[in-house]
Amino acid sequence: MQKDQRPEVWLRGPLSDIPALLQPAAHAILQAEEEITVLAAEFPNELLWEKPAGVASVGFHLQHLAGVLDRLFTYAREEQLSDNQLNYLRNEGKEPFPGCTLQDLLDYFSSQIRQALNQFRRTDEYTLTQVRYVGRAKIPSTHIGLLFHAAEHTQRHLGQLLVTARILQAGFKES
Repeated sequence: MQKDQRPEVWLRGPLSDIPALLQPAAHAILQAEEEITVLAAEFPNELLWEKPAGVASVGFHLQHLAGVLDRLFTYAREEQLSDNQLNYLRNEGKEPFPGCTLQDLLDYFSSQIRQALNQFRRTDEYTLTQVRYVGRAKIPSTHIGLLFHAAEHTQRHLGQLLVTARILQAGFKES
């Protein structure tokens, strides 16, 4: 995997159009996109749904990354999930259509990142400590809690995705 020679996103300075308190979350999400894009240049599509040692596939992680951003930013807007979002969640880990490629999944993830960044731009920092509810059970969180968790969860799955990809590319065989 060819390493990006630029500093990590958080070391490149503030994003001029993102509220100050949301900079770390925006940086984390953009860093994930950059690292997955580097992986995509070398990762073979035929390994996309492989599960070495039973761990989640690279395809699952990409679907989940996009889905989590969509769902958590929906809750941050004080909305409930749509039937389409619930269906997407139920189908994470399954090939969404025959011939789905890593690039297809990356394109959808990138579109979710663009939407997340647009939502960051429109976020009033004075709302960040306000309560937001998650799911049908209406579990309380805060606006900033949801946005931060979206970034943290993205980074967590990025790490898992990168390790799984490396294992697969090294030719791991289930024994």
